[in-house]
Amino acid sequence: MKKPSNLKRVIVDYAKLNDDILNLLVNKYPYGYDKEHIITFKNAQGEMVDCVEVQTEDTLYLVKVSKRLVVAMEDFDQDDYDEDDDQDSDDFDFDLDEDERDDDKNNN
Repeated sequence: MKKPSNLKRVIVDYAKLNDDILNLLVNKYPYGYDKEHIITFKNAQGEMVDCVEVQTEDTLYLVKVSKRLVVAMEDFDQDDYDEDDDQDSDDFDFDLDEDERDDDKNNN
């Protein structure tokens, strides 16, 4: 990846997050972010803004921190987890050996 100084910098609000950026956030901060991950700066309007950063090959995203961001990350991560569960359920092929089948018959 490029050095951060050569990257295009984009400030992104929670409301404008797409799945790609959410995926980057969840992968970089799988257990959430702490205060040491937060970058604080003044925007063009002179307001203090708290962000966490993620980057792609050509862009450094500064994602504004809010309670809604935390919820979005948790929901996105849970959706991925649920999709993985659905796919994995077909991977199991239960084949009981003869002794286990006999035990099941005797218990019923």
